[in-house]
Amino acid sequence: MVSALARSSAAGRRGLFSKRRAWRRRPLQDVDLILWGIPLAMTLVSGILIASTQRQAAYAEWYQHWITAAVGMGLALLLARVPLRRLQSLQWPIYGLTVASLIAVRVIGTSALGAQSWINIGGFYVQPSEFAKLAAILLLAGVLSGYPVERPVDLLRPTMVIGLPWILVFMQPDLGTSLVFGAVLLTMLFWAGMPLAWVLLLLSPLFTAILSGTLPWALTGWIPLMGVIAWRSLPWKRLALTVVLAVQGLFAVATPWLWSHGLKPHQQDRLVMFLDPSKDPLGGGYHLLQSKVGIGSGGLWGTGLMQGNLTKLRFIPEQHTDFIFSALGEETGFLGSMLVVAGFALLMWRLLQIAGKATSDFESLVVVGVGAMLMFQVVVNINMTIGLGPITGIPLPWLSYGRFAMLVNFMALGLCASVNRQSRASRGRW
Repeated sequence: MVSALARSSAAGRRGLFSKRRAWRRRPLQDVDLILWGIPLAMTLVSGILIASTQRQAAYAEWYQHWITAAVGMGLALLLARVPLRRLQSLQWPIYGLTVASLIAVRVIGTSALGAQSWINIGGFYVQPSEFAKLAAILLLAGVLSGYPVERPVDLLRPTMVIGLPWILVFMQPDLGTSLVFGAVLLTMLFWAGMPLAWVLLLLSPLFTAILSGTLPWALTGWIPLMGVIAWRSLPWKRLALTVVLAVQGLFAVATPWLWSHGLKPHQQDRLVMFLDPSKDPLGGGYHLLQSKVGIGSGGLWGTGLMQGNLTKLRFIPEQHTDFIFSALGEETGFLGSMLVVAGFALLMWRLLQIAGKATSDFESLVVVGVGAMLMFQVVVNINMTIGLGPITGIPLPWLSYGRFAMLVNFMALGLCASVNRQSRASRGRW
């Protein structure tokens, strides 16, 4: 028996040594080049773009972008080694701590750029709304994996999970970040098996509000259409039809009042100025006009990194944050911009692959939630910089300057890498 144990131990050591030798020969064999390579490449380029935007400034923060990325990468690598099921047991404490920090923002928070979103802790400013996105994804994944949405009443749990941080963030007011919660909720609900018709019904009040302010006559066709969908897809048809029509009517009537009394003037300008920024070229439309000029001036190839004239002369305020895509368009041109867009699309494709191969519903939902969080920000940010959407203050992942947004994005990447690692281990590749 002793000799058998010795042979087994020796065989185990030989197997371990052979794996180590194989890793030395092929060190990148098990590294997901898409999952890690695309964000790191974007971070490297964005540091140069941020430096370009600050050439004529009296300060320089571009190197802090890379320092933050290094810290975020370290956190991501740590999370990648932690099985996600361990975090599942901590989802409620993480969520509770995050909600408490959002409440603290309302009490002792610090204001900047029109929003009270930061807490000063010993001279270090913390932005809880960024971490709230990850905390909501973790808890929502746990709720949906344990309580799938099979009836309309099952929507109460996930809606309450998202609703509390959404309200607290919206009250800061941070409209851009609050929209991310809605995108995450709808995407995760659909991935969890909720019918597409229900997703449309959940989105319908938003479209009703938009139509009531732009094309009121279209409501005569839109609201009956939502009634038909409710009748055909929901149980308790008469009750469902009554509730859906009542909600649509409420939004149609209340939207004009909320527009006048619920939003501040600068928020109103951000939402509608993209339709005709020339109405206020020196005020609310200035950002958008200059952004479009900068992107257009890049042409096909761009002016070259650190060579953009509009970027150098700082025609676009806060270009290193929300409008970094305009610097990208000017200095790398159409080809560079499309390469970044293709990179984000490839990253989303990889996340969907990881989600599809996950070993549990919880892990799959977490990856999909992360993908929804990232891609919603990408679509909204790029659209607003080229004039196809309102200015909402949403940063571009890994490209816009922002310490806590960068940390959260890398931490989210670490969670996805953990799921990928566990799925590979279950197939005997680790």
